[in-house]
Amino acid sequence: MIYGSARDWREASRKKVLFFGMSGLGKTHVSNRLRDNGDWFHYSIDYRIGTRYMGEFITDNAKAEAMKVPFLRDLLMSDSIYIGSNISFENLTPVSTYLGKPGAPGKGGLPIAEYRRRQDQFRHAEIYALLDTEYFIDRAQRLYGYPHFICDTGGSICEWVDPENPRDQVLNELSKHTLMIWIEGSEAHTAELIRRFDKAPKPMSYQPEFLSRVWDTYLVENDCAPDEVDPDAFIRWTYAQALAHRQPRYRAMAGNWGITVTAEQIGSIRDATDFDTLIESALESRPR
Repeated sequence: MIYGSARDWREASRKKVLFFGMSGLGKTHVSNRLRDNGDWFHYSIDYRIGTRYMGEFITDNAKAEAMKVPFLRDLLMSDSIYIGSNISFENLTPVSTYLGKPGAPGKGGLPIAEYRRRQDQFRHAEIYALLDTEYFIDRAQRLYGYPHFICDTGGSICEWVDPENPRDQVLNELSKHTLMIWIEGSEAHTAELIRRFDKAPKPMSYQPEFLSRVWDTYLVENDCAPDEVDPDAFIRWTYAQALAHRQPRYRAMAGNWGITVTAEQIGSIRDATDFDTLIESALESRPR
């Protein structure tokens, strides 16, 4: 790790961290707190994915839908209108909408082959965005003068890495440049995340092997064909399993490559001083 002790962290002139864990546990909350402090640069992996690596996919998909409407088609063909996505740190809906949900077309579902294709696009995009971290660390300091750096990752980072492999390309690269911090939720947090998701299910990205397993199991248990699957019902059913699937992967990432803090601790952060104290404590308590 780039900070081997609390003293290393305390005396560092440049502090560089990466947050990982399930969405909804405070990654963006603490990133915003630190950014508001004035000397932390906030690099959002999801924003980078949507603007740099999947922007054309998202826009082309929107254009394809518009081309189905004669009025809009004529305007597009004559270059009279422009279609683009309005992605921001606070609004990543275009990415989620493009990923979609598998199932019955009449209920807004995608054919499973198309869904897998988009999942694969996202996998590559997220890996590329993660590997861009060093570039943004340099850019934040060189161009904007920020001494400190936050990499705010998506919940699916654990799907594309092997935390038990000391030669894993992504984890090696990230750990060379940042202190990797797992924000761990409790059982109560898990129940709340499931409740929230059940109320408003949204697209997610899954490891291909995991997706194949849950898709095949869902079809058998519900005795339905792929084009009969209710998209929202499927991703609701899958979400709790995804949490269980990811938890040991996050834990291994923290154990082998970083440190752990709790969602409660992150939720109590008010400013950079609170954050420094928390990280010092986590480094001191980390098993050697």
